[in-house]
Amino acid sequence: MQMLDKDIQDASALVIDSNATSRSLMAAQLRELGVGTVRQATRVKDARIILEHKAYDIVLCDYHFDGSDMSGQDLLDELRRENLLPYSTVFVMVTGEATYAKVAEAAEAALDAYLIKPYTSASLADRLSNARYRKRVLKDIFEAIEQQNFELAAQLCLKRFEERAQFWLYAARIGAELLLRLNRLEDARKLYDAIIEAKTVPWARLGVARTELASGNLVAAKRTLEALIGDMPDHADSYDVMGRVQMEQGEITDALRTYRTAANLTPGCLLRQQRAGTLAFYAGERDEALKQLERAMIQGLRSKLFDMFTLVLIALMRFDQRDGKNLKLVHEAMLREIERAPKATRLQRFGTLIQGLRLLYERRVADALQLARDMSRELDSEAFDLEAASLLLAFWIRFSGQEIQLEEIKDLITRIGLRYCTSKASTEVLIAMCEKQEMAMTELRECHARIFGIAETAMRHTMRGNARTGVELLIQQGAETRNAKLIDMAQAVLKRHAEKIEDAESLNTQIEALQKRFVLPLGVTISRRNVRQAGGLALRA
Repeated sequence: MQMLDKDIQDASALVIDSNATSRSLMAAQLRELGVGTVRQATRVKDARIILEHKAYDIVLCDYHFDGSDMSGQDLLDELRRENLLPYSTVFVMVTGEATYAKVAEAAEAALDAYLIKPYTSASLADRLSNARYRKRVLKDIFEAIEQQNFELAAQLCLKRFEERAQFWLYAARIGAELLLRLNRLEDARKLYDAIIEAKTVPWARLGVARTELASGNLVAAKRTLEALIGDMPDHADSYDVMGRVQMEQGEITDALRTYRTAANLTPGCLLRQQRAGTLAFYAGERDEALKQLERAMIQGLRSKLFDMFTLVLIALMRFDQRDGKNLKLVHEAMLREIERAPKATRLQRFGTLIQGLRLLYERRVADALQLARDMSRELDSEAFDLEAASLLLAFWIRFSGQEIQLEEIKDLITRIGLRYCTSKASTEVLIAMCEKQEMAMTELRECHARIFGIAETAMRHTMRGNARTGVELLIQQGAETRNAKLIDMAQAVLKRHAEKIEDAESLNTQIEALQKRFVLPLGVTISRRNVRQAGGLALRA
């Protein structure tokens, strides 16, 4: 994981969570992002005392605390009320309570960011990076507040609001609060009226949609987003989240249309350009995909936001066009990137696949086949994910054009399908890689049906009062197929019915071992280096 910014090593962070595992994980993630000093607290009371005596640059706080009547929200309210939390501190609430009420409550407290469990390191990096950047932009306002020069701070806020400068809406919110503190009630009212009149406060509604998405309520999330986009058709972040919802529902064509709109709204955004191009590839719109992705390559190959997955998709399309010259150029670009990061397993995998495409192009089928078989040996490894599986599938599919019969392909597709058909979205991504090969598409759909059939059988056992049988079935099939849906479902059923299962702790240990090995956070269509979670296609796979 890359460091958030150049000053992050000098930053200090406080992690507040009653769960030791969760607390250790958050602390490790912060250190991985480059935070120099990380301290931990288990209780709200202890955290309050710590924050009374020392200012921290970052605070990660869980919402719920076992055995305590005080929540993380209560702590934040108290810190704000007693002026114990500097404005320069980034306060991030971490919660499993993905409801409108909690988001609205946090928003009212001027929360810097929130994360819904489970979340990825990339999500945390995204929230912290955005929040710290905003703090830097508004540094003059925060410094004036720290010095208790509220008149100056209010003037700076009003100036930023009137000029519509960066973060003007956030500054207006602070400014309105300052005006209230200064008892300038009429000025505060005017500012509030101006904010309402502007009708440019979609963040709370978008936050609701994100929580609905995170809790799996896709219908509600879609409804919220449709209303928001109807009111604010130029708000690109709304399209990012809508695209995620549509991908979760397996609606690749609709997701492409949505990401295309987001890319058109922000033509300079490299990430959105890559997302639109990638979705075009999956939707079979290869001319559009090649145009978008090669434009992104030209504009941003050296950018930290550029995802090398883009090069792999370009290589596949150039191979299909029998364009050996550009295939070679893409391979050379990938090799240069590998030289800069020789230990990056993902890049090594990309390089190997493009090398295999070049071998096929040069009719060195035996060498290409050996490479494909070598890659296939990684299929059962714990680090192999949906992205790797989709590319492996794409490589093998292209052997069908070499006039050779390979019986092993069907078995390989079955193994891929049983492990990675975890949702309609992941299944559709894999099917998109089949290049309309009927045998492959049929096999993947059958794998999808088999996995969901196992899940339905487990639920029937549970509903009939045999929860233990259902959990055991999910564990057994999860271990056999390595399918994350079955493994996660086993834990969900066990958690709900733990009181009725005598050896629940033993079963949970088995499930956690499987989760550690085979349940990985994944960006389905775009980089693991997602710096804007609002538009990412992360799926668990």
